[in-house]
Amino acid sequence: MSLGPLLPRNVGGTRELQPNEAAELLRPISALYNVLPAQESTLREYLRVLIKRKWMVAAVIGGIFMAVAVASLRQTPIYEAVGQIVVNKLDPNLITFKDSTPVIDYYDQSDLDTEVRILQSDLMALQVIRQLNLDKRPEFGGHSDQKQANLVADPLQTDSNRTSALLGAFRRNLRVTLIPNTRIIEIHYTSTDPQLAAATVNALAATYVEQNFKTKFESTMQASDWLSKQLVDLQMKVETSQEKLVRYQKEHEILGMDEKQNIITEKLDELNKEMTAAESDRMEKEAVYRQTQSSDPEAVAAAIIGDTPSVEAGGGSGLLSKLREEQANLKIQIADLSTELGPSYPKVAQLNSQLKEVDRQLQSEINKGVDHLRQQYMTALQRETMLRGSFDKQKQEANKLNESAIEYSILKRDLDTNRTLYEGLLEKLKEAGVTAGLRSNNFRIINPARVPTSPSEPNIPRNLSFAALLGIISGVGLAFILENMDNTVRTPEQATALSALPSLGMIPLGSKSGNRGPTGARLALTASKEVVETVTQVRPQSQMAESYRALRTSLLLSNLGAPPKVIMVTSARPQEGKTTTSINTAIVLAQKGVRVLLMDADLRRPSIHKTLGMGPRSGLSNMLTGSATIQQTITPSPILANLFIMPAGTPPPNPAELLASSNMRDLIAELREMYDHIVIDTPPTLSVTDAVVLSPRADASILVIRSGQTTKQALRRSRDILMQVNAHVAGVLLNAVDLTSPDYYYYYEYQGKYGQYYHEEDADTNNDAEPKAV
Repeated sequence: MSLGPLLPRNVGGTRELQPNEAAELLRPISALYNVLPAQESTLREYLRVLIKRKWMVAAVIGGIFMAVAVASLRQTPIYEAVGQIVVNKLDPNLITFKDSTPVIDYYDQSDLDTEVRILQSDLMALQVIRQLNLDKRPEFGGHSDQKQANLVADPLQTDSNRTSALLGAFRRNLRVTLIPNTRIIEIHYTSTDPQLAAATVNALAATYVEQNFKTKFESTMQASDWLSKQLVDLQMKVETSQEKLVRYQKEHEILGMDEKQNIITEKLDELNKEMTAAESDRMEKEAVYRQTQSSDPEAVAAAIIGDTPSVEAGGGSGLLSKLREEQANLKIQIADLSTELGPSYPKVAQLNSQLKEVDRQLQSEINKGVDHLRQQYMTALQRETMLRGSFDKQKQEANKLNESAIEYSILKRDLDTNRTLYEGLLEKLKEAGVTAGLRSNNFRIINPARVPTSPSEPNIPRNLSFAALLGIISGVGLAFILENMDNTVRTPEQATALSALPSLGMIPLGSKSGNRGPTGARLALTASKEVVETVTQVRPQSQMAESYRALRTSLLLSNLGAPPKVIMVTSARPQEGKTTTSINTAIVLAQKGVRVLLMDADLRRPSIHKTLGMGPRSGLSNMLTGSATIQQTITPSPILANLFIMPAGTPPPNPAELLASSNMRDLIAELREMYDHIVIDTPPTLSVTDAVVLSPRADASILVIRSGQTTKQALRRSRDILMQVNAHVAGVLLNAVDLTSPDYYYYYEYQGKYGQYYHEEDADTNNDAEPKAV
């Protein structure tokens, strides 16, 4: 990405960007490149967490698996016996008739659910307990040597607590289910005794079938007794109804009521139809006649012409049409000639005479048509009157017949109803006598329970599978919970996301291996702890040294234009490795061949002179208080010829004020002219304010954090404190990174390709201690 369009310009040309302006320009660019890996690393992040917590996940899985396995093996075997009962479709009830609606081949679901509840009822349970003497068994709270229990003799008159305990124990082991989309009921019973489980299922099924048969038998006998009583009453009703009907026929001389009633009804229907037709005809002729009574000649003529019967009167309607046509033609001729020749012209007078004659004939024909229509209307009216009189007379006869027939029909219907009921009940009484002697039942045992050969509980394969699944879920869940509870910064990506600062790199931990060669032993004797603090000089081919050289590259390229001269190194909290970083950063800068000054600005706990094997001497504090000169405080380093050291000097009582003084500002300005780079080691930002007051005077500030130790809140707070004073923070350096941790599993590929490059050097010095955080 080109930065040309982002460079500020002025009228005179381009100007050099200040460090803070360059950082502001680079920050959105860095954020742009950080978005894409964040979107693609979700699965990789999950895998990293699982690899990191793999032993914890394995421990959880193993613990749950072993606990379930031990519990399953120690559990008492439980056997389950299963039996099946089929519920066939119901037969017709006893109180039905031959002509009634047939029973539909359908069984309501609620009926099947009712049967399931009956199998689970207390009555069925008590009968099975009584039959098998279950109250004597230890699992039901009894003893094998106890005498006949009162509960078995009469379960309704014994101790209610004992009864409830027995029923509760029985129900806990009983399970009755209905197989979906069938009429088959399954009975399950579990027990530690396989023979008892099978015997209980079979006893419950047999008791249920027998109880159902007894219920139906008792219902049949009750129906038979009721039918016998009803038959006596119905027989008396039939005889009484028949006597009333015969007496009524004799009194009203009714013979063949149905045939006679049909003849009168048919005649009445015919008269009604004829009267309706006559009324319609009369209304039609009346409408035509009324139209001829209007004063409009055109309407009268139209009524006469449109009347069909007028044709029968000598073709009057045709003549009338011809006269109207001739009249119209004469009027047209008269109008034309009058317009051309005038009304006094002889031809016009002749035509007027012809028109008058035509008008006379037309009026005569209209009068004849009107008389004819009136005659038709009067004839239709007379016919309608005659038919209405006949209809009224016939209706009176029908009403008289109906009055007699109503009572007759009531008496006959009463007789027929009583006779039908009597015959039906008599037939059902005979059927009830036959049904009572049959052991018919719509419940049947199709699969009696067999003695189970293997226990149903514990189901070891199922339990172990569930334990494995539960262990995986619990282990993975606990791993992510612990990962979310981890409040420390472990990777450069986390540091960049939390601080919104670029990552300057990461420094790996030193090797913890105990293997040491001759060269390693010699270095351990001569350098001791200083090996890690000066690793870039002692082990220039090691991974740690290469990491510091990568840090040097990041620093030199962090500013647009000239690289930073004054570099301040600080950390969030103590023991995060800022002093080690300061020393090695100064060494790798000096290895370029430029003059580098390493300044110890930690006036409270100075340590650079101890690390480099220098004794107490004058330093920065003496220079700032005026008790020493620059030449007295700067000492050439015994490591590199172009590396110079300014120790902290005598600890002052007011270090923050000294670092914020104008003497410090003038000193840095003077040292800029003397050295190419100045590396300043400062105290932690969250502990004291020394680094904060000094940071605005540095061209670049390095914020050092320790992997797995620095908290997220500390990193954010340190960043905010430095930004509040407009410090030029170049980025974050992640120190003491354990590359063998799953947090850096992606580093293994790099290590596999380039590990041999550092192998020889590491083999010589891999016995050194991990870096001491200062």
